Amino acid sequence: MRHPLATVGQVSASRQNQALSALLFLYRQVLWGDVGNLEGVVRARQPKRLPVVFTVAETREVLERLQGTEQLVAQMLYGSGLRLMEALRLRVQDVEIEVRQVTVRSGKGDKDRVTVFPASLMEPLQNHLLVVRQMHRADLREYPNAASEWGLQWVFPQSHRWHDEKTKTQGRHHIDPSVIQKAVKRALLRAGISKPASCHTFRHSFATHLLERGQDIRTIQELLGHSDVKTTMIYTHVLNRGPCGVMSPVDLL
Repeated sequence: MRHPLATVGQVSASRQNQALSALLFLYRQVLWGDVGNLEGVVRARQPKRLPVVFTVAETREVLERLQGTEQLVAQMLYGSGLRLMEALRLRVQDVEIEVRQVTVRSGKGDKDRVTVFPASLMEPLQNHLLVVRQMHRADLREYPNAASEWGLQWVFPQSHRWHDEKTKTQGRHHIDPSVIQKAVKRALLRAGISKPASCHTFRHSFATHLLERGQDIRTIQELLGHSDVKTTMIYTHVLNRGPCGVMSPVDLL
């Protein structure tokens, strides 16, 4: 059974599913009616889109146009294959610089995973954490009730603490994601890159560039935290060697 919105209205899959859910809610919760046999009703599937990926040169161009903490966050996205919120929610104890690993806690699907920490970021992150530690010590002097354990502090905290006048509570959030998103958008414009890229493009590029260098797909799957290797396989379609990494026969002439 095809939904009339699909055959007549030509609307998106998400809009079709939204309309179907609304109708089911109306009959079941408002009219208290029996909707009957729904075996023939098939929910619309979201079309599969290829991920946007930077070339290595484009990645360098964008990163070089970022500065300070915004640059370091973006380098972590690309260097460790992190989602933006995974990077911003990192605690100090989650980044083991000496053994070069990052523990992502409660990632997508509420799963933990371990991924690589870039050796090139050891010194920049250590210098960054020195500043964060000074901030934490200042908090402890001014706010005796502040969380004292260093390992539980955000790796990328906001510069100002929040205060609730009604409850008299206070604390310090991690950096707001919009700060990084806006910085990356500005860097894309300055680099002259017209791709519809975003912070998530760094994660896509992490996986694709590892594939290009011959890393096995199963290892990349684990680093990204994909439950099914089929999800990771999509990156084989965006390798910079043509679809699926196949060389065109005309290049052999």
